[in-house]
Amino acid sequence: MVYILRVNMSDLSIKKETVPEKYQLMGGRALTSHIINAEVDPHSHALGPNNKLVFAPGLLAGTPAPSSGRLSVGTKSPLTGTIKESNAGGVAAQKLARLGVKAIIVEGQPKDDKWYILKIDNEGGQLLPADKIIGKGNYETGELLRAQFGEKAGVISIGPAGENKMSAASIAVADMEGHPVRHAGRGGTGAVMGSKGLKALVIDDTNAPGVEIKDKEAFRGAAQAFSKMLLANPTCGTGLPTYGTAVLINILNEAGGLPTENFKRGRFEGAEKISGEFMYDTILARKGNPTHACHPGCVMRCSQIYNDAEGNYLTAGFEYETIWAFGADCCIDNLDQIAMADRLCDDLGLDTIEMGVTMAVAMEAGVIPFGDGEGMLNLLKNEIGKATPLGRILGQGAAFTGQAYGITRVPVVKKQGIPAYDPRAVKGIGVTYATTTMGADHTAGYSVATNILKVGGFVNPLGTEGQVDLSRGLQIATAAIDSSGLCLFVAFTVLDEPEALPKVADMLTAQYGVKVTVDDITELGKAVLRVEREFNTRAGFTPAHDRLPEFFANEPVPPHNTTFDIAGEELDKVFNF
Repeated sequence: MVYILRVNMSDLSIKKETVPEKYQLMGGRALTSHIINAEVDPHSHALGPNNKLVFAPGLLAGTPAPSSGRLSVGTKSPLTGTIKESNAGGVAAQKLARLGVKAIIVEGQPKDDKWYILKIDNEGGQLLPADKIIGKGNYETGELLRAQFGEKAGVISIGPAGENKMSAASIAVADMEGHPVRHAGRGGTGAVMGSKGLKALVIDDTNAPGVEIKDKEAFRGAAQAFSKMLLANPTCGTGLPTYGTAVLINILNEAGGLPTENFKRGRFEGAEKISGEFMYDTILARKGNPTHACHPGCVMRCSQIYNDAEGNYLTAGFEYETIWAFGADCCIDNLDQIAMADRLCDDLGLDTIEMGVTMAVAMEAGVIPFGDGEGMLNLLKNEIGKATPLGRILGQGAAFTGQAYGITRVPVVKKQGIPAYDPRAVKGIGVTYATTTMGADHTAGYSVATNILKVGGFVNPLGTEGQVDLSRGLQIATAAIDSSGLCLFVAFTVLDEPEALPKVADMLTAQYGVKVTVDDITELGKAVLRVEREFNTRAGFTPAHDRLPEFFANEPVPPHNTTFDIAGEELDKVFNF
């Protein structure tokens, strides 16, 4: 039986609900966004009792489909005020799908200010006291929960940042080794989970019924064909498994699109010391693992295990965005300091993009100097980690920090920090940053693939022509991929291999016993964006909010000395479908 688990934190009730017909062919982002739009008042306080938190595995989760273990977390964001879907890997999505859990809806707030663990197994769900893990970081929380519930239990948790309801707080999802390194990072989802009095979810899929597949033979054939396409693709099959996403450091630096010193320049003189190639050599020298899967069935394996100088585990899933945020944007070229920042964020439960952008804004404000790696670690550990007054300011993100210090050069859209591609040098991603329903989000429409990597064609990153169409198409495709449970990186193959997307349609057809076409997948993506736009419109957002900060239009960025010069009227056309 596939069902929705509704958890009411006000009266501590848990109910299994039949999945409505309209949600049968929805999963992941499609399901979280439709539920939030249907059940949450857009004007409700994001940290109040009327907001909801939804966990939903993708449509293909729990099946043999390659790289299909993504989990969507949906809510109204306390950071942006918009609808939010944040996406994470790890083992949770597959375990939930095997148990028959279509979605978990967490609503209300405890009346006694107590904290709880939500235990989910073959019998359903139960709320248990979380007294022994309150105040603890995600690493220790996971260790204690697995000691109590079994080493194979999947853990979703928040750290102290979420407990303190910081707007930059993330939700950690454990990987196959139990490390809390896969995060639903953006938009303050961890703060919403904290507002619900929910410290952790524990998922025990022992004796789970598994996912029903209507036509197993057809599914197997489509999945195997899709897997071969992924492995044959140079990016999915070679680049990502070898160097991880950090392979982009040198590529973007060469392209002049690596934001440096709080977006003042597009190139970082220390790029080589934080590059994917340098990281690969460092990992090998320290007996780590440069090629690692974040969940079973991932064939791209872009994660890695990064050890410290003594050869001890330090962090995993050490990604381009994190390395850029604490590296080039803060003018820090010490990879070990950046790795420690990543470790601290994973443990405290903080979005590394938001935190890196925040640190650069704080550096511009003179809190610490640019390039001060030890100072940055001190702010994370002893200010944010201990929730001091300064830490609470920083923990609310870049926009709040900039306002607190009177800084005008704050790279955010809808109060969310802009990620690791300068929109003046990669203009397609600038369109995405400005217009996505989520606030600045590179994954919402990853034009870098076409602007820089020349995947799926080529659109000149420094020109204005074609950028709106590029972003529109990618935002539609991304919304569909986020709903399927597939890793976003399959897009590199889908964009270049004409037969790839039809194989995804074939897998969905075989699984659900309902004919799914490529056009249906496209329509699913459009429907997701429409419902998200509807929520944001009802929340008071207008086209005037779909803009970049003015300094991107006024300040040319070296080395190309270009500005973001796509007119507002053009940005307003992105959702013309």
